[in-house]
Amino acid sequence: MNNILKIETTSFSLHIMAMIFMLCDHLWGTIINGNDWLTCIGRLTFPIYAFMIVEGYFHTKDFKKYVKRLLLFAVVSEIPFNIAMGSSVFYPIHQNVLWTFLIALGLIHWNEKVKENKLWKRIIIGITTLAVAYIGGIITFVDYYNAGILMVLTFYFFRGKMWWHYLGQLLCMWYINIELLGGFGYEVDLFGTTQFITRQGFALLALIPIWLYRGKQGYHNKILQYGYYVFYPLHLLILGVLKFL
Repeated sequence: MNNILKIETTSFSLHIMAMIFMLCDHLWGTIINGNDWLTCIGRLTFPIYAFMIVEGYFHTKDFKKYVKRLLLFAVVSEIPFNIAMGSSVFYPIHQNVLWTFLIALGLIHWNEKVKENKLWKRIIIGITTLAVAYIGGIITFVDYYNAGILMVLTFYFFRGKMWWHYLGQLLCMWYINIELLGGFGYEVDLFGTTQFITRQGFALLALIPIWLYRGKQGYHNKILQYGYYVFYPLHLLILGVLKFL
């Protein structure tokens, strides 16, 4: 029993899980269509990355370098993303997920800068942040649109290990994934009744490894750090090329 209670995830294990889940989802979306179990697994990807972006903000030694690195790979990833997801070098109606994270990071940084202000000012900034996230995610056509930015902000506003942090994360994740992103799903017969299970609802399972995180980095080196970034454009480019073979 004590060993079960000691189970925990690290930054390393979360990144590895997210990359595997993402690969499954993108395989489904490119060269292995029809295998819905792949995209169901893939639903866990974004919440883990959203959580790690917030943790990255608070653990980075240099915020400007962190943003510049994300910006560099956002630019590098755009054409591979367009080829894989839009079957074209130019795909203006959908931008890769790193742009989603950059917008969210900007909003987080804005909130952190006004943290010492009076409560009423912080509340106004918080409400404005949500409004910008909601509208900005739509008009910029970033991946996951406003829901993606809001998911990152969920792990920012409810960052911590108190019971209400967990409850806030759960309720926001439910609203974002079931209400905002729900739609596609499956009808399942349970106890004589037909129930609809939304595909995006599988994203809530990502809370399990997220809640098992205790702030430990795990295995880490510079090569691995950049490997996390390189994996995104590289696997998209490979899948995009395979689509045309």
